[in-house]
Formats: sequence, C-alpha cells, structure tokens
Amino acid sequence: MLQEGREGVKPSVDPTLAVLARRAYESQGDEEIAIRKYLPLLHSVVNRMQVSFPSCVEVDDMISAGLIGLIQAYRRYDATLGIPFVNYAASRIRGAVLDELRHSDWMSRASRTKFKMVSDVIWNFEREHGRPGTEEEIAEELGMTKNSYQDLLDEIKPVTCIELDASPQSGETETMHEIIPDERAMRADQVTDKKELQKLLVERLQKMPSMARKVLAMYYFEDMRLAEIAKVCGVTESRICQIHTHAVLVLRTFLQNITTS
Repeated sequence: MLQEGREGVKPSVDPTLAVLARRAYESQGDEEIAIRKYLPLLHSVVNRMQVSFPSCVEVDDMISAGLIGLIQAYRRYDATLGIPFVNYAASRIRGAVLDELRHSDWMSRASRTKFKMVSDVIWNFEREHGRPGTEEEIAEELGMTKNSYQDLLDEIKPVTCIELDASPQSGETETMHEIIPDERAMRADQVTDKKELQKLLVERLQKMPSMARKVLAMYYFEDMRLAEIAKVCGVTESRICQIHTHAVLVLRTFLQNITTS
C-alpha cells in the first residue's frame, strides 16, 4: 500500500497490521506479559535489520510488523523441539519484517535491474582476477566514480536483505526461512556441502579489504551497531553502511554463483 508523504509516494505498513498488533499487545493475561517481556528482543532484531531498509521505510512500521511475528512465535512455540524461545522468536520476527518489506511496493524494477547489473560485474571481476573486487575496482568496471557507486549501493542495499529470503520460485508463497530445513535434520552429504561452503566463504573473507572484514566481524560477531562501528573506525555511519552493503553483495554473489554452477 502506498501513501503520499512530504517526500513523495512511499510505501507504508498495512494499517490493519498495526491495529492487530496493538490489540494483541494491549490484550490482558499471560500473553501480554510474555510479549512485553520480549519487546527488547523485538527492537533489537528490527534495529539490526535497519541496515538494509530503504530510506522510505519507517522503523516504527517494521516494529509493528515484527510484533506480529513475536505474537505468532509465542502462540506457536513448541518447547519439545529443543530450540530456545529467543532464537525461535527472533527468526519469526525477522521473517515477519521481511514479509512486510517484500509485500510493500518500495523497490522499483529499475533498482532491481541495477542490482543484477552490479552482481554480474562483481562476479565477472572475481572470475577474471580470482578475488573479490574493491569498491573502487567495481566502480571502475561500471564506468562510475567511487562516490556514484556508493550512492548506487545506498539504492540497492535493501535487495541484499530481501531477495535472499524471497520465494525460490516465482508465484510461490513460502519464503526461504520457512522452507530451509532444520540443520539438525541435514543428511551427511548436506553437512559436507555446508562445511565446504563455509570453507570457501572464509577464504573469500580473507581476500576482502581489511576494512570490510572488520565491519563484518564487528557487526555479525561482536553484535555492534552501525553507529558504534562508525565511531570505532572514525567514519560516518552512512559510510559503514556502504562498506557493509558492498561486502554482503560480494559474498552473496559469490555464494549464489558457486551453488548454481
């Protein structure tokens, strides 16, 4: 659904979604107590996903969407599966936010075309040189200045988050986070394949610029916010976001191509 804002047309969360979330949140009883207890988890998950939100998306709208996921997690959680509720709820929250982003018509066809173009250039560079390309090198391959390429990264950054979780086939309603089986049920050959992919991914990470490795490590392994990483690195939060987007795009493109080749 679209609404007209001061900056033009922008997507917004379905108004009924916020109403349902608010009603559930304000309901009485054990459910309300449980939901309130895990609101910090909700905010943490959404805030960490914010790195891939398009600029037109309001974080509060995504929190409303994530609240639906948290409520569903509470109602559907099965402790006998041996999965900690926090892990299960975080997955459901993330899935609900991704679903809302995917259903909102915020990404133009032109932006998706640009994303595909950049991915192709990144992969062609890697095949030719045997290593990931830096921002400067990819910009040169695209015939752009580094600043123009960084602006392009800001435009296409949501796709690196959404498309990875999109339905595997056009027209299907299931998303990848609903289809991918539990790791504990993996066959021996799947475990071997996963370990090989992890090994290849580590090798690619080691070939990336030190700044990109540092940003990925601090964001994914040290659980630091973009603003905190920016302060440590002495650059702006926007610049950290661009470095993160380029690094994720490089790794994502690599994984997609080696798993489909």
